[in-house]
Amino acid sequence: MIKPREEKYHAILDAATEAFAEYGYFTCQVSKIAKLAGVADGTIYLYFKNKEDILVSLFSDRMGNFIREIQQSIAQCTTTKERLFCLIRTHFKYMQENRSLAIVTQIELRQSDPKIREAISGPLREYFHLIEQVLNEGVQKEEITLADIKVGRQMFFGTLDAAISDWVSSRKPRPLEGIEELIYELMRGAFNIK
Repeated sequence: MIKPREEKYHAILDAATEAFAEYGYFTCQVSKIAKLAGVADGTIYLYFKNKEDILVSLFSDRMGNFIREIQQSIAQCTTTKERLFCLIRTHFKYMQENRSLAIVTQIELRQSDPKIREAISGPLREYFHLIEQVLNEGVQKEEITLADIKVGRQMFFGTLDAAISDWVSSRKPRPLEGIEELIYELMRGAFNIK
C-alpha cells in the first residue's frame, strides 16, 4: 500500500511531467505544478528544494522505472536478437505510453545547464550500461559482430533517441507501433545479427 506522503510525492512528479511538457521547464512556475498536483504551493517545498530538484527527481524516478521495465523484459529473452528487439520495443512502448515524459526527456533535459546534466547522468549511464551489456554478451556468444561496444551503444541509443525526438516534435502525433521493426532491421544490418 502506498503511504500518503509517497502518494503526494508521485502526484507532484506526475504534475511536473505534464507541466514541463506543456510549458517548458524554464517558463513553468512551481505554482502551476502545485495546481496540477492539487496541493498548495508551499507543499512542493516539503518534498523538493526547488524546481531544479523536481526536474532531477522526475528524471531519476521515471528513468528508474523505465530501466526496471526494460530489465524485466530482456530477462525473458534468450538470444541477442531477442534482447535487442525487446530493448527497441520496450523503449518505444514506454515513451508512447508516457508522451509527456518523452517530451521532457527529449526537449527539456537537453539544456545547457551542466549542473542538471550531471545530476541526471546516473540513470542515463545505467541505461547505457544495460545496452552495452546486451551488445557485449552478443559479441561473446558470436551472435553479433561489433568491433567497439561503446560505439555500438552510441549508434543503438542514438537511433532510438533520434526516432523519439522526431516523434515528439512531429506536428501530427502518430503511433510508434511498427517503427520498431524498421529500427531493428537497421541494427540487424549494422551489427550483423545472426
